[in-house]
Amino acid sequence: MAKYFDVHPENPQPRTISTVVDSIRSGALVAYPTDSCYALGCQLGNREGIARIRTIRNLDDRHHFTLVCHDFAQLAQFVRVDNDVFRAVKAATPGSYTFILPATKEVPRQLLHPKKKTVGVRIPDHVVTQALVAELGEPLLSSTLLLPDEEEPLTQGWEIKERLDHEVEAVIDSGDCGTEPTTVIDFSGDEPEIVRRGAGDPSRFE
Repeated sequence: MAKYFDVHPENPQPRTISTVVDSIRSGALVAYPTDSCYALGCQLGNREGIARIRTIRNLDDRHHFTLVCHDFAQLAQFVRVDNDVFRAVKAATPGSYTFILPATKEVPRQLLHPKKKTVGVRIPDHVVTQALVAELGEPLLSSTLLLPDEEEPLTQGWEIKERLDHEVEAVIDSGDCGTEPTTVIDFSGDEPEIVRRGAGDPSRFE
């Protein structure tokens, strides 16, 4: 059964955050809130966690996983960013955007797009998410909590606990979360491409 954590959305309890992060380091798969919608997360090198996310969401190997980063300095360790892209990404973070960029060697191979060798990265504007990643000390491997054959992500922590009680080890409930996933911008080509229009305003990249 999944452990259920009621976490304040603006002042997350440090002890609770530490407990959740300890479980992540021990291999746990967690459901947690972001500035867009709920997500599934695990530690970067957790092969079993990655496989479980693929199973829960019914994902193929072309799916871009996202590295949720604490700040831009951390983000830059895992993706290659030139000056123009740096300015564009910097201006939009923290926020509800995911950026697809060429990965560095720090990213495990199983997370990369099989042909492009790219990965998604983001810096959420959410206090609880930031607290988790800061305590973890590395990016949180993440994927939107959108179940197969459903049009919108789950929005309530208690509902996630009911639906995924035997699929995840922990659920963080910080109140109602949105249903709109991040806006996804692909910077791996010559021009930025809007892959998905979501919670972040895409007009700055058009």
